[in-house]
Order: sequence, then structure tokens, then C-alpha cells
Amino acid sequence: MKNGKFVTLGIETSCDETAAAVTADGRTVLSDIISSQIDVHEAFGGVVPEIASRHHLTQINAVIGAALSEAEVTWRDIDLVGCTCGPGLVGAVLIGLSTAKAVAYAASKPFVGVHHIKGHVCASYLNTLNPDGLTELHAIRPPHLALVVSGGHTDLIDVRSYTEYKLLGSTRDDAAGEAFDKVARALGLGYPGGPKVDAIAAEGDPESVKFKRVYLEEGSLDFSFSGIKTGVLNYMNTERQAGRDVNACDVAAGFEASVVDVVAAKARAALRRTGYGKLTMGGGVAANSMLRARMEAVCAEESAELYVPPPVYCTDNAAMIACAAYYQYRADGPSPLGLDAYATLPLNEKF
Repeated sequence: MKNGKFVTLGIETSCDETAAAVTADGRTVLSDIISSQIDVHEAFGGVVPEIASRHHLTQINAVIGAALSEAEVTWRDIDLVGCTCGPGLVGAVLIGLSTAKAVAYAASKPFVGVHHIKGHVCASYLNTLNPDGLTELHAIRPPHLALVVSGGHTDLIDVRSYTEYKLLGSTRDDAAGEAFDKVARALGLGYPGGPKVDAIAAEGDPESVKFKRVYLEEGSLDFSFSGIKTGVLNYMNTERQAGRDVNACDVAAGFEASVVDVVAAKARAALRRTGYGKLTMGGGVAANSMLRARMEAVCAEESAELYVPPPVYCTDNAAMIACAAYYQYRADGPSPLGLDAYATLPLNEKF
């Protein structure tokens, strides 16, 4: 405890960000430290799991120390240690999880393993300090609909409480972020692909090059983006074989529009199905400008409230993990120290 507040240390290493954060009473962010690996993986055009694990191993202790220092707390002040236990790159997850369990045991603190996607949902609950040092309070609370759009996941979730989730739809093949990265690679844009595609799409005409929208069977809230990605690759090959120039900006705009159209349509259907009138977005693709604009329009048309966290909380971070750990601990108590790391993990798995 510090100043009467319950203090949680969160740790996140599910992919290529080594992160640690400290929160008070779950929602208020006291520190959020992220060591990015973008420069490390850029030369390979994507995340190399073994390299990611090695980078986590060399950075994790320093990142945790920086998070405690910035929050002005000591181990005596920490009430709970929370860490991602999956899904993710299993070697990367294992580094953070092993560290979290070790420090929790050494400091005699309870430990909670967190589902990474629940962290992205909880990112919308985080409060931050504005330049005047005052806490900005977010009114979003369950129940609500959550849209998580990232490199590995595209999920629509019925968030019934802080700890009760029902998966309404998810990707059957490529996630939206994965498709963005693959199209970016085909266009020669490099890594990370999502922001680069978004940037050049703003200069293109989405009507110039149109790609198929895949909605699957009637009533389904699942996603499929593999076909859209393949359509982009086939178009580029056809144009080049015919000796015609490929306008990368138009291709990016057409591809982006095809993804956004599908995501927006599914989200609209889920809003109507749940009737909550509240939607949160999380995951790295939630920072996409076209998607944000479209979801603002959809929510306005459906008389629904939309909340999208600041970009730093859309991408992988440990503050969202600390928030999720806080609510999970209050509901279910600590996780066993024997908890394993998982590459895949059902949304409502109990630890």
C-alpha cells in the first residue's frame, strides 16, 4: 500500500515489448516503462521469436527497476505482482512470467497470471496524470462491448464484468495486424507494417483498387483476412506481369478500406446484438486512423459511446496487465506459482 492505495506491479513480455508498470487501485498509472524491439527486428521484416526472448532476458530487470523508480515505490509498497501468462510467443512470455513469479516469491507478494487479451480490454480503464498532475478519470466500466485488433488477434468480446468475458467473434486465419504486416512487406514498406500502410494509404484512393470484403456466413461475428491479403498479392503480381506500375498508395488505401469495412460491419452487428451502447477498442491496430474514424461514425450512428485509449496503451504495455491483474485478484485471489506460459490460451481459462 502507498497513501492508502492498492499498488500493483505489472509485467508484459508476450511479443516484442519488454514492459513493466505500476498502478494504484487498478486504474491509476504511476509508471509505464516500455523497452521496444522495433529496431532489433526491423532488419528481419518481422519479429524473430528467439531474438525477442533474448532481448527480454537482457532488459527485464532494468525495466522493472525503472518502473518502480518512476512510480516512487519500493518492494515494501507493492501489494500484487501481475504478469502476462499467454497467449503470445511462448519463449517471450516465459521470460516475463518467470521473472514475475521469482520477484513475487522473493518479496512475499501475491502473484496473478493475466490473459493478454484481457489486458487489452482493461487498457480502456486506465487513468493517467495530465500535465497539471491531476488524474484524468475514465467513465468506461463494464458491461460493454470490446474490440481488440492487433497483430495476433481480432476479437469482439462481450465484457460482462471486470472478470467475466464472452468471446463473440475472432479471426479464423490471419489477424488484421498480421495482414497489415504482410501487405506492408509486399509493398516494400518494412516493419512495423501497420503504421506504414496507414501513412501511405492517406495519400491513396480507396476506390482506385478495390479488394474483396469477406464477411463469412450470415450472422457470424468471426473474421477472415487471409483472402484479402492474398487478393493484394495477386493484384500486384498481375499488374507487374502485365508491365504496369503499381501505385502503392492506392493499393494500401484499397486494402485498408477492405479491412476497416469488415471490422466496422461486425462491430456494428455486435453492438446491436449486445445492446450495451458502449464500445472500447484496444490492440495496436486500434491506432489506425481509418479504423478510428470509421468506428467513431458507427458509434455515432448507433448512439453508442466509444472509448479508444491513447496510442501507448493500444499497443502492448504493462499498465493494462497491472489493471487486469488487480481486478482478477479481487475476484479470484492469487494464481499458483506453478502457472505455466502459454502460446495459445482460451479467453476464460481459470488459473
